[in-house]
Amino acid sequence: MSAQPWVPSEPEPGVGFRLDGMRAVVTGAGRGIGRGCALALASAGADVVAVSRTQAELEAVAAAVRRRGRRGETLVCDVTDPRAVEAGFQALGAVDVLVTSAGANVPQAFLDVGAAQLDELLAVNVKGTFLAAQAAVRGMVGGAGGAVVMVSSQMGHVGAPRRSVYCATKHAIEGLTRALAVELAPRGVRVNAVAPTFVDTPMTRPFLADPSFRAGVLERIPLGRLGSVEDVAAAVVFLASPAAALVTGASLLVDGGWTAQ
Repeated sequence: MSAQPWVPSEPEPGVGFRLDGMRAVVTGAGRGIGRGCALALASAGADVVAVSRTQAELEAVAAAVRRRGRRGETLVCDVTDPRAVEAGFQALGAVDVLVTSAGANVPQAFLDVGAAQLDELLAVNVKGTFLAAQAAVRGMVGGAGGAVVMVSSQMGHVGAPRRSVYCATKHAIEGLTRALAVELAPRGVRVNAVAPTFVDTPMTRPFLADPSFRAGVLERIPLGRLGSVEDVAAAVVFLASPAAALVTGASLLVDGGWTAQ
């Protein structure tokens, strides 16, 4: 028997930004932006599955989700491993929201980039995002649809020195977002990206500890401050929610005006 075609429904009045009754999966949820997204989604009413490679970090996130009155689950998984992703997401079953936040960056001059660093960033930032999206969407297209939010970067819209590989991977995510949005719209799946500026997280903290680098970053941001995890998480909640029911294929820049110049 063939699956019934997805039929769009009118959004219910008053639903807005709430995610009550939804189940969200967040990759890279152990720390930084991923952790912030997991907690923000829980505060908006979603049950959350936190995904990363570190069990202890995941347990802390799941406990924080439960303190918000929602169900918190964990999945220890390397998103660059196709078999692990397939098995893990199959065990989870259907989900309504996927946030792909697992990512890495190794700033290097272009001529110094080695094959190992190139492979690492391509694997985590592109392959890991692709595999997680593919696995989650398999469960969305057979039901009521869903929403995928990919954590990209302002570097997916511009270039920067010492970030050739990172920029390449984030431009890839921007392209993937648009392609999937077009392909999956008839199946009831919305796909969007969030593109933040520099945010104070464990990944960026070593760069931002350099006073001259930090000052240079702030000079490029018209609003005059770094992004916060909460800034990014709020954008993710919006794109995951019924409030964004007609938004797909978009990249929401949370960059304080960096790319507007």
